[in-house]
Amino acid sequence: MFDGMNEGQARGQILDMVKEYCDKYHNIQKPFKEGQYIPYASRVYDREEMANLVDSALEFWLTSGKYTDEFEKNFADYLGVKYCALVNSGSSANLLAFMALTSPLLGERAIRRGDEVITVAAGFPTTVAPVVQFGAVPVFIDVTIPQYNMDTAMLEKALSPKTKAVMAAHTLGNPFDLTAVKEFCDRHDLWLIEDNCDALGSVYTWNGKEYLTGTLGDIGTSSFYPPHHMTMGEGGAVYTNDPLLNKCVRSFRDWGRDCVCVSGQDNMCGHRFVRKYEQLPDGYDHKYVYSHFGYNLKATDLQAAIGCAQLKKLPEFTARRREHFDFLKDNLRDMEEYFILPEACENARPSWFGFMLTCRDRIQRTEVVPYLESRGIQTRMLFGGNLTRQPCFDLMRKKQEGYRIVGELENTDRIMRDTFWIGVYPGMTQEMLEVMVKEIRRCHTL
Repeated sequence: MFDGMNEGQARGQILDMVKEYCDKYHNIQKPFKEGQYIPYASRVYDREEMANLVDSALEFWLTSGKYTDEFEKNFADYLGVKYCALVNSGSSANLLAFMALTSPLLGERAIRRGDEVITVAAGFPTTVAPVVQFGAVPVFIDVTIPQYNMDTAMLEKALSPKTKAVMAAHTLGNPFDLTAVKEFCDRHDLWLIEDNCDALGSVYTWNGKEYLTGTLGDIGTSSFYPPHHMTMGEGGAVYTNDPLLNKCVRSFRDWGRDCVCVSGQDNMCGHRFVRKYEQLPDGYDHKYVYSHFGYNLKATDLQAAIGCAQLKKLPEFTARRREHFDFLKDNLRDMEEYFILPEACENARPSWFGFMLTCRDRIQRTEVVPYLESRGIQTRMLFGGNLTRQPCFDLMRKKQEGYRIVGELENTDRIMRDTFWIGVYPGMTQEMLEVMVKEIRRCHTL
């Protein structure tokens, strides 16, 4: 098959065939029929992602490599930040973002065991898990409805002499009140981690200028799991403008080592065998010096190759999400006696991850959700509801230790009882949106 070809020509022929294969077998547009399943999210891709994936496979450089370098640079450019570290998941991104703030390199500002981190219980567990796993104390405040983000009026009440940081997600793409949160953090010299995993592409106006969410705090995180705003299958990213925090993130990601050489590279600094560490022999190989108790959380170049193609589509994906959200809200406005409809945070232009509905007293979620599912419309809860009521908190709850609650978490409990959401992902068709509206409008007759 490849007789007379050099490697480049053979590769080109393979990639051309891959593109044709994708067009023929993967991107077939079938007419939507009522009753057909409507997922809350799905991958949206074409021949470019598949060709990139195969191109990376042909390189057979299975760890991070040229596509990783390309993605980290392009993603940082898109966000308008200086540094980006690609990792294997959004949960790992949250872990690294938090652990970077525990580094001894940060001196007195480093988070220590027993220090407190203000967050919310209405969300996904891996926003909170790194805090608990390290031995710091999450301090939970309530959220507002219909924004579903932290109630910033509770921040001062949550503050204590042990408070070191605020770590919270922009819920379903809706930015939290970054003006209030940043002012609070600046006033009390606290770190701010923006969990941006559900909000990539969301915009917040601060001091008269627009910023992408994830870039106003000290560290931001993203997830590239298939339902998210763009995908690598698995994957995530940690980003910052602070060179020291970037150094800490990369060290924790890469086994905790002190060396900054990338995989396959040796002695970039020129001092590999001449440095002196207190308890190590003179000239000990710098590639095996560890400044942190780290992990191996790198992504593969196969994942990064997909991400490079997806990133080019992100602006279009974001626009479609907004269009789909607006259609649902415009066509469900007359249902507000039955449902609380979502509202964007002031000064925000969300890249919505989903369309949230909270049932009012006249209608029960226990009836609505099974009905929608029976009609082929996939639904989701707001993740863990109230995380402090989840089984993973059972032991801490019984011992009354390991976390702190400020106030009653009344809205958080209501979300756990009455709230669900449906999708707005960019692959949805007009027919799908119309069916969702029609079936939701029928729910008050149940």
